[in-house]
Amino acid sequence: MAASSSLTSPTATSTRRIALIAYPDCQALDVCGPWQVFASANDCAGHRLYDLALVARAPGPLTTNGGLAMLADLDWAGLAARGAPDTLLVAGGSGVFAECRAGHHLDELREMAPRVRRLGAICTGAFLLAQAGLLDGRRATTHWRHADALTQAHPRVRVEPDALYVNDRGRYTSAGVTAGIDLALSLVAADHGDTLAGQVARELVMFLHRPGGQSQFSEALRHQQRTAGPLRELLDQLHADPAGDHRLESMATRMAVTPRHLSRLFRRHLDTTPGAYLTQLRLEGARRQLLATYPAPPLARLADQWRLGGAEQLRRLFHRRYGVPPSVYHERFGARPSHHKDILPCH
Repeated sequence: MAASSSLTSPTATSTRRIALIAYPDCQALDVCGPWQVFASANDCAGHRLYDLALVARAPGPLTTNGGLAMLADLDWAGLAARGAPDTLLVAGGSGVFAECRAGHHLDELREMAPRVRRLGAICTGAFLLAQAGLLDGRRATTHWRHADALTQAHPRVRVEPDALYVNDRGRYTSAGVTAGIDLALSLVAADHGDTLAGQVARELVMFLHRPGGQSQFSEALRHQQRTAGPLRELLDQLHADPAGDHRLESMATRMAVTPRHLSRLFRRHLDTTPGAYLTQLRLEGARRQLLATYPAPPLARLADQWRLGGAEQLRRLFHRRYGVPPSVYHERFGARPSHHKDILPCH
């Protein structure tokens, strides 16, 4: 991947300069994903909103951990010579730990941090920011697999292991790979509004732009990882038909256990109750239907269809889970009629 847009003088006063920091054995998608979001925002707007550059210890080729070669535009000196960018993001990847051990990028990050409006990291790139002391006293996240290691290595960082992305006073961190795309979309939305961010998401054929507080895991992934045997079979049935009549007693009968023992199994393996687990599945089903339906279905009907009580209960559950009311969620990410101007293709 050649970095085709360099950090030049802005073509318009609204142009923001974005620098992505890469290194050997970084994760290709941690660079390409956010890069494409900003590049697509330029296409959708019809003019340059973002001026992009790939920065490394030395200009030229580097190889990612998947074997894909990238071409860096600038080194740190070249970046500094052109002035601090608006936004600086550090890619993650297996190579980050060698960069931390060698002390690469740390001084440059410390020097640049006060001069940029937004400083962030994708996935394990958070380790470089933490190693530089730039996440001390702040909330942060990283790929779930490395969250404990980040906590242990940097106890002054308040790690949120399950968040997709976190913003704490201008320091941005995200979970792995695709979450970096969600983070970049949130930055586009902050700069230019939800309409453009939604248009970019549709142009990239993303199912939706996920709010930062949403879990890194789907419930399906959680139960696949944590269960086996009869409990796994029961959960498969719940996932197949969340809106079915799944009373505690009937679920216990299917497993040939008492309701009390079933509740203990859920607590032991999933750290929740059968009712709470089922509610989350139903809420996810309601969310998918909300996304796919135009105009938005009445909340009372949606709540009744998914056995989620009334409209007000659904509204509270939805806001607690996804961070916004159902009406706002549908407006940002939901289906649109074919004549709607927001779904015109980007050029």
